[in-house]
Amino acid sequence: MTASSDSPTPAATATPAAAAPTGTDPAPAGALATGRLGTWDIIFFVVSAAAPLTVVVSGAMTSFRMGGVGAPGAILFCAVVLIFFALGFTAMSKSVRNAGAFYAYVSRGLGKPLGIGVSSVTVFAYISLVISFYGFIGFFAQFTFAELLGIDLPWGVWSLIAVGIVAFLGYRSIDVGARVLAVLLTLEVGILLVLAIAAIADGGPEPWSLAGFDPQNVFFAPAAGALFVIGFGAYLGFESTAIYAEEAKRPERTIPRATIIAVIFLGVFYAFTFWILTVAFGADGVVELARSDAFETAVIEGTGRLAGAWAGFVMKILIVTSFFACVLSFHNACTRYLFSLGREGLLPAALARTSRRSQAPAVASLTLSAFSALGVLVAILVGADPFLGLALWTYATGVQGLVFAQALTAVAVVWYFARDRRGHGVFRVVIAPIIGAIGLISGYVLIITNFEVVTGLEGPINQILLLPTPILLIGGVIVGLVLRARRPRHYAGLTESVRVPDALG
Repeated sequence: MTASSDSPTPAATATPAAAAPTGTDPAPAGALATGRLGTWDIIFFVVSAAAPLTVVVSGAMTSFRMGGVGAPGAILFCAVVLIFFALGFTAMSKSVRNAGAFYAYVSRGLGKPLGIGVSSVTVFAYISLVISFYGFIGFFAQFTFAELLGIDLPWGVWSLIAVGIVAFLGYRSIDVGARVLAVLLTLEVGILLVLAIAAIADGGPEPWSLAGFDPQNVFFAPAAGALFVIGFGAYLGFESTAIYAEEAKRPERTIPRATIIAVIFLGVFYAFTFWILTVAFGADGVVELARSDAFETAVIEGTGRLAGAWAGFVMKILIVTSFFACVLSFHNACTRYLFSLGREGLLPAALARTSRRSQAPAVASLTLSAFSALGVLVAILVGADPFLGLALWTYATGVQGLVFAQALTAVAVVWYFARDRRGHGVFRVVIAPIIGAIGLISGYVLIITNFEVVTGLEGPINQILLLPTPILLIGGVIVGLVLRARRPRHYAGLTESVRVPDALG
């Protein structure tokens, strides 16, 4: 290996990717590696981003605490909404293929100014989420390793170690990260299945109940809004399948398949494991426990009681690795947005430089790692709490921004196919996307009107945390309009850096 084999190579900005390579051929300088990711590789990225273990351990009990026993039904309903959206979203991926997925989709459906606006919102949301997950990693790693292994280090050390590992993996070939996520995700799912089997074998303290799926407890509960806030948040990252279209094998088939499988798996798995908690603790008991001071550790303690102390021990460690898998997935997704916008000339062109050996978006990855490290260091210097002072605020901001971007993209999908169905059936590209758009818009409204559920805060700070989304959207639209007026050739070439063969629509 020569000293320059991993050096970033400049983006090829002069030539559109009309002649992009196919299969596993090496990508040209400044292009992402093609043919690296199969269906299951992408599924691992998407499901890991959703962090199923942390959703069940933390999100499920919070949902029971805030909204009542209808948590299993609410999370299943959110999956149905997202599947409707995914049908149209993935149909569009066959004719619009770009690592800046929401940016490209909204540009094609609703116009380039709005596309630039939603790209600004999405990048900010992804960066916020990445930084938040480093806060969560530091928080959980500090007490987990101190308690279980006797290694007592400040939370910031663990967070910075995680930043370094993610930076290393982000610089490597994309399939390396997929293999890491495959292992971590398998362990997450495995320990939750251990809990499920143990709960079913034990029988629980109450007769088994389907009250969690009763529409009265799902849609008409006094705090139903809280159920859907947590429900939609549990699927964050599912849309990132389209981000990997340039690196996928046979993307016209791989992306739709991976998206639908991922959402169905998450929906069924979440609903089942949320329901299992009503078996383990009882339908009434789980709500009572969730509203006690012990709710944060209830799932871990329950796992230890039902399956043995070893299972509780393993679960504590896997919570840390679950957040690591989550941050690695979001890091990869965010770097591809930065790469795409650098290639388009909307962000510094240096972000479109790739590693010569791996074709990973090297500069974008290192830039995001630098931002992440800076966020952690600032939190350390000001003495911020890793959970309440770093993780929770940035997470809440990222959640609402990303769901807003999903909702606007859903509208773009509807409008894109309203003019031309491009050979698809009415249900897939008209009816299903409309249902998905209505569901996501409703989900976003529920999030911003119940924002204190996400932040855990009260007062004007909630409105301040919501401000970046409209500011960035409007700013992006203004940039688009200025480009159209002053640099029409540049404006005309936006979203055209990756061309899809005519055969795909």
